[in-house]
Amino acid sequence: MREPTCEEGPLPTSDQHVHSQFSWDAPAGDMEASCRRALELGLRGIVFTEHADFVPEVHHDLRPLDIPAYRAEVERCRAIFPELRILLGVELGEPHRFPAEAAAVLAASQPERVLGSVHCVRYEDGMLDASQLRRLPAEAAPGFMRAYLQEVLLLVQSSQPFEVLAHLDYPRRYWPAGAAALAETDFEAEYRAVLAALARRDGVLEINTTRGIEPARGLCPGPIGVGWWLQEGGRAVSFGSDAHSPEQVASGLKVARDLALGLGLRPEREDSGLWRR
Repeated sequence: MREPTCEEGPLPTSDQHVHSQFSWDAPAGDMEASCRRALELGLRGIVFTEHADFVPEVHHDLRPLDIPAYRAEVERCRAIFPELRILLGVELGEPHRFPAEAAAVLAASQPERVLGSVHCVRYEDGMLDASQLRRLPAEAAPGFMRAYLQEVLLLVQSSQPFEVLAHLDYPRRYWPAGAAALAETDFEAEYRAVLAALARRDGVLEINTTRGIEPARGLCPGPIGVGWWLQEGGRAVSFGSDAHSPEQVASGLKVARDLALGLGLRPEREDSGLWRR
């Protein structure tokens, strides 16, 4: 296994946000192949964070997480790849809106890493996933972004037991082509409110590399958001590709690494996958 370093500094040793066939929106997911890909890239660890979402009126193909099968496959892959640190995790979608459902998933799965995320927002007369933002008129994008960040703030201020806040500005992926470019500074107060609340709960901010999308749009959040995180008292970041297929594992981690190094962040310790300043 090659050392995951380059002359500019160390690469993250683990991809902390990966989906496999157990996530309802990952038809090309394959846990064993993702583990093999991680080793080919020189990673020492991988965290599977399968979706636990609870909004069927938005996600019409939603299916519940098959926890017994998921746990069994993690154990099988641990036996096949003993040199790879494989963690069983879960990505809870809007758990503050579905506390009983989220608690049941956590009790049954006993995850080693819990991501909290917002995908769906109550917008106008119904629920809308940020992936549907492109369907809205371009002029609606700023209002949706504010609604999204307000929902993230509710999540962070809740008592839900997640460790890592995933893809802080998820709508960035789906910003309408006809809208003015997303400028974080237009939403600075909303961003900072979320980040300050996350820092108060001693949470971790994920730098999500967004499945290999070009760096200008790909990091969620980008340099401005991560800079605000540190200013608001945040101490730790994680790195996740949000891969939904094996070939996407570790996509964009070098770009995220360069951002973190530039802000003075360094690896915490070998086994955590977190970086701190």
